[in-house]
Amino acid sequence: MKRLLLLPVSIFTLAQVFAHAPSATRHPRLLPLLASDTGRLSPDDEEEEEEHEREEKHREKHREAHNLFTSYKGSSAKTAEQASAVEQTWFGSRPAPQVIASFDGLGEGFSGPQGTAFYRSPSDNALAVGPDHIVQIVNSRMAIYTKKGKRFDSTGRVLYGPGETRNVFRGFGGPCDKMNNGDAVVRYDQLANRWLIVMPTFRRGIPRTEEKDSAHGGIPYPPQPGEAVLLYQPGPTYAEAPRPNTGPRVRTKVDSTGTYCMCYAISTGPDPLGPYYRYEFDRPLFPDYPRPSIWPDGYYTTSSTSDQLIQRQAFVVDRDKMLKGEPATEQGFLLDNVNFLLNSDVEGQNLPPKGSPNIMITNGGTQLNKQFEDDGLYYWKFHVDWTDTTKTKLEGPIKLTVAPYHYMGDGQLTKAVPQPGTDQRLDSQGDKLLGRLIYRRIGKKESLVVVHSVSAAGGTGGGVRWYELRMGRRWKPGLYQQGTYAPGGNYRWLAGAAVDKAGNIGIGYSFGGENHFTGQRFTGRLATDSLGIMSFGEQVLAEGQGIQTGTLRWEDYTYTVMDPSDDETFWYVGDYMKKDAKSYSSKIGAFRLIPAAHQ
Repeated sequence: MKRLLLLPVSIFTLAQVFAHAPSATRHPRLLPLLASDTGRLSPDDEEEEEEHEREEKHREKHREAHNLFTSYKGSSAKTAEQASAVEQTWFGSRPAPQVIASFDGLGEGFSGPQGTAFYRSPSDNALAVGPDHIVQIVNSRMAIYTKKGKRFDSTGRVLYGPGETRNVFRGFGGPCDKMNNGDAVVRYDQLANRWLIVMPTFRRGIPRTEEKDSAHGGIPYPPQPGEAVLLYQPGPTYAEAPRPNTGPRVRTKVDSTGTYCMCYAISTGPDPLGPYYRYEFDRPLFPDYPRPSIWPDGYYTTSSTSDQLIQRQAFVVDRDKMLKGEPATEQGFLLDNVNFLLNSDVEGQNLPPKGSPNIMITNGGTQLNKQFEDDGLYYWKFHVDWTDTTKTKLEGPIKLTVAPYHYMGDGQLTKAVPQPGTDQRLDSQGDKLLGRLIYRRIGKKESLVVVHSVSAAGGTGGGVRWYELRMGRRWKPGLYQQGTYAPGGNYRWLAGAAVDKAGNIGIGYSFGGENHFTGQRFTGRLATDSLGIMSFGEQVLAEGQGIQTGTLRWEDYTYTVMDPSDDETFWYVGDYMKKDAKSYSSKIGAFRLIPAAHQ
């Protein structure tokens, strides 16, 4: 039976936390505190009164948190004036980063051992890089490529794809096996040399614990994870015609029975073809836009309940048990009135101090309340305890004051970025922090880096706002530097950042405007450069050659990641339109940030 707990949390957060084993029975919705779930007997009148007082205190903290997120009162003119102080309107003086390798990934024109496919918009582009392979997921399709090195003599040769993402759950049973879903994300856990694939399900289904295995005489499925299984590699199939474009999909379909799920596959080694341990964790609420991150004590994954509801879900699964292929549990919080959340994500091999809580962060403002401006980042400390779940807690939110910003395009699902020769503009996803909250430790220095899309201070165009935070005493992050990269006008948006072993920051992003077809570019800075500046010139990874007219949706997210082989090569993936193409293509590229004297 799933246990649902309301734990004491401090400093303004109202949250419900629930911990359960993956074999739990169906739980159609997140319920209030249940006496039977916590082991309590039926409460008498005195216990009911105490419970009421506790809930009232939590409601008061919730009101205080809401006031914190809505405290910014600056005018648009004042926001622009103060934002201009951190806006970089010129190109860096260093030469543009060199392109080490590049090739086309999933998208229009892609073919591989599994044939061809057509791709829905937005692309939901995820990328991960291991010692010998590159893995990409676009919506519900996956591909594996070679990476030049000890095992292969070239980069970009297709080994697998375009395969359905659910192929990694083939034969597992339940919704993870039955439903091929978008928003799947692939990560490479450098700390363990494992591949991690996280896939949500967007329809309710019968959990595998209640389903019978028809392929084996109708017997129950074995307890998860079971034996590790190789990635299923079907024969080729060929798409004959694109599916009709009916506009943005409805992401919150209401189903009355069954469960949503978050599906995890963790490889037993560095080969992305497997084998993999598989896990299904049922979710009572719609698990949109998952953002998985890697931390020593767990795999943390945040998600959103709905585009029309200001509610987020923050979960962590037992990484140690999953790496061993043992039964694992997860714990999670439900948070109201906060924006999309990111958890700190370890970059490189240097770990945070033992027992350090995970940092969870968001930006301010609220699009649904038409609050498009703010001057803060807001963070929590996420403490997980796998021995005693009553000690799991969130501490926060705590505000970090930054330069004011205005959401590019006033948020998500808006017509923000112009294209040449058409009235169709593109979405910027301007309401949220993007990609990853990167944690990098170099000696005693501990940094967090994150980005989002903001309007240019001059009123036209937009840029990439980036931050580097430094961890201080008592594990408190503080602002170290910030900047908005917006040289030469136009729009730069939907960025992904990464930090190499020297502390250099690389950022890839979409680039376009009224006179420029949308493509992909890259820049960066050295750790020794002047604060707040991207010192490298701008490198073109993919030059756009056409316009997208069928939908305003563009990417939703993308990733920049570090190569674990040298910890100094940046890999980035983004979309572009080829000439006369009906849909997007993707380009994968590698860069290094090298001082001019060493080039």
